[in-house]
Amino acid sequence: MSEGAAEQDKAGRAQGQREGQRRLAQWVRDYRRLPGIPDEFLGPDGAPRAVWSRFFDAFGALAPDEIERRFGMADRHLREAGVTYRAPGDSADRPWSISHLPLLIDEADWQQLCAGITQRAELLELVLADIYGEGRLVAEGALPAAAIAGSPEYLRPVCGVPPPGGRYLSIYAADVGRGPDGRWWVLGDRTQAPSGAGYALENRLVLSRAFSDLYKSMNVPRVAPFFEAFRDSLRARADRDEPRIGVLTPGSFSETYFEHATLARYLGFLLVEGDDLAVSDNRIHIRTVAGLKRLDVLLRRVDSNSLDPLELDASSHLGVPGLIDVLRKDGVVVANMPGSGVLEARALLGFLPALSRRLLGEELKMPHIATWWCGQRSAREEVLSRLDEVAIEGAYRRGVPGFDSAGPVLASELDTSDRQRLIDAIAARGMDYVGQEVVRLSTMPVWEQGQITPRPFVLRVFAAATPDGWAIMPGGFCRIAEQADARAVSMGDGARAADVWVVSDKQVSTATLLPATDKVRIRRIAGVLPSRAADNLFWLGRYLERAEATLRLVRALGSPSGPNKGTAASLQSGERIQRLLVAWGAISQTSRAAPWRITAEALQSAERFGSALSLVRAAQRTATSLRERLSPDAWQVITEMAERLAYQVEGDDGVLSAAELTLQELASLAGLAQENMNRAAGWRFLDIGRRTERAINTTRFTRQFAYDEAGDEDLDILLTLVDCQITYRSRYLLAPILAPVRDLAVLDGYNPRSVAFQVTTLNEHIAALPSLKEHGLIEKPQRLAVAMQAMLATAEAEKLEVKTLFALEQDLLSLAEAIGQHYFPHGPNAARPEKLTGLA
Repeated sequence: MSEGAAEQDKAGRAQGQREGQRRLAQWVRDYRRLPGIPDEFLGPDGAPRAVWSRFFDAFGALAPDEIERRFGMADRHLREAGVTYRAPGDSADRPWSISHLPLLIDEADWQQLCAGITQRAELLELVLADIYGEGRLVAEGALPAAAIAGSPEYLRPVCGVPPPGGRYLSIYAADVGRGPDGRWWVLGDRTQAPSGAGYALENRLVLSRAFSDLYKSMNVPRVAPFFEAFRDSLRARADRDEPRIGVLTPGSFSETYFEHATLARYLGFLLVEGDDLAVSDNRIHIRTVAGLKRLDVLLRRVDSNSLDPLELDASSHLGVPGLIDVLRKDGVVVANMPGSGVLEARALLGFLPALSRRLLGEELKMPHIATWWCGQRSAREEVLSRLDEVAIEGAYRRGVPGFDSAGPVLASELDTSDRQRLIDAIAARGMDYVGQEVVRLSTMPVWEQGQITPRPFVLRVFAAATPDGWAIMPGGFCRIAEQADARAVSMGDGARAADVWVVSDKQVSTATLLPATDKVRIRRIAGVLPSRAADNLFWLGRYLERAEATLRLVRALGSPSGPNKGTAASLQSGERIQRLLVAWGAISQTSRAAPWRITAEALQSAERFGSALSLVRAAQRTATSLRERLSPDAWQVITEMAERLAYQVEGDDGVLSAAELTLQELASLAGLAQENMNRAAGWRFLDIGRRTERAINTTRFTRQFAYDEAGDEDLDILLTLVDCQITYRSRYLLAPILAPVRDLAVLDGYNPRSVAFQVTTLNEHIAALPSLKEHGLIEKPQRLAVAMQAMLATAEAEKLEVKTLFALEQDLLSLAEAIGQHYFPHGPNAARPEKLTGLA
């Protein structure tokens, strides 16, 4: 850089810094700090804390339109990546909402917080070991038995069961906020299956991209080493060198399913549901397309009581029958150990300071909000005497027994009858209630309409147990309330999330916990494909191909050169297309209405199960269960197709344009699968679904438009539907003739859209899949595919009759059913031997 350019650059930076300082001063003047509540932005003296001044000096130097552009980029990434969550009671996913400003914590403050979290995790591990082990704390009066046994998370079947791998807690989280004394206070412990780590990862990805220069200049440590340490610690706790680890999820209807899929993909684990797992030989196994495969470690995202219907909740369909017995026999590591959720009970909070002195020989480094468990007479009397000064909460679950509120109840806000009802309930069964100090959460700045404003927040900090001690995620998961006077925060109440930056004055280390390359064994394996995932991939392929077939019919019916030219032959062809759409459930009935109205119904009707919109939405629902296996690009294409088809259009041009664009997106999705998916069983089942459905649809098209008396109009439509117009014209130089058209659509093995081509490809896929029986005979799916391939190879186009095509269509439907029964069985038929040959 020349001397003049360097001076100009220096001057520009100085100007930007002055502008940032000017805006910061204006924001400070406009910032309305809530009286009496700690604030992360402004210190006790009313001046911005050093980390925030450093941030806003750089942030304020950005032009307003540049700030909005970067905010828009962050929102667009969340939308395109399909980041969602589902609040309790929701029937559909909500888009993820992120605050565009991070929560900033200086390094010294963070170290104090880490020390408190580490101590608390060590303490809770010791308490759990005693509760489910020797029971000295109860026997010696340090813990009331009722405070433990009253919790629905206390699992008697786990008592006396040493945790395989040696730990009850593999991951722990604490919700914290700034207390009235300026110190961090614990608001609640998360020991069941702490959520939020995956969302924290996504928040970091979004904000570090939107403000990459600012992120680097603040010396924010990466979160990747935390996840790598956690992954390696789970591996080390298994009893073989290369363990198989699964993330147990309740399924796609879970509130945080996106996070489960994110963690599985990021950590390289298998995402499994209870139906994917089976007990055999005192071990947990995954039901795969290649038989049962041993699973060594289970990172659970299912509540403890739902894990085993044989010994816990008998009505649960989320767990694995026999799991608890496998734990007794040291057959699987479960993180966290079932029953660990007992420590989330508020009833235990008041006992932790004394337990810390007893078990660790030291005071708690980080206090929690004052809590009185009403199961003890003295505490109950204290709460009742100060009823208007405390908040009443359930002792074991969120919400107060007998009241509809999902959060705490303030007696001062109740009418006379409800107040007396609360008093009577506490007096009659105090063990179900706790009194807690009324918490006013500390605030942080959020960006609203070009200004910063204070909002209460809760910070969830994560700790992972490793062989070298507890590793703390540098940052965490921050939730911001929408109301300035919030006393509690829940994502279900419309709160936003924020990234958390731990800011340092020193350069951040780029060291990694990844093993050295010379210590990694090279592997070329296909991986494990659970039967459920294979089933979903198969149906994803079928739904996408059905949508394409419907779109091709819509395009053929609505095209200006299509069957709407007014001639008798063209009108009959149009009626044939309509009848096919009726049979497929895309439209309600044949009609003489304007063609665009018919095609619009087939394209966009939400009520018709066979419309293009309904089929793409079905594909989207299926893809939701495959988030850990689909690339972000594939998910984005599917989402964009659903959004485009949901946007109502009118007129021939609008319908045709929507159909054409969606067909192009389907082609791009097929290209992604062809070029980007590893050639393992997952890709094969996706392609099997597409090939099977395409063969069925092409056979139906041929029966409908290449019947024995078909004329030029109908044959021309068939060539359009199977995308063979150019091939036919170059090959025959004649108007459409029945036998050559039938040959091209059904029998030509060189045509990638013919039935013969699909059947040949299906044979190749099925031959590469595992053989699951020991008799050595050809199995049913391959037997059907080989028979059809032989028939098509020996058939003659001149002798191909409609009844033969109908029989071929039925054989293809039988093949699809046989594939499902063979590779995706449910219930007692799901247990199979290990594979003998073929792809895992």
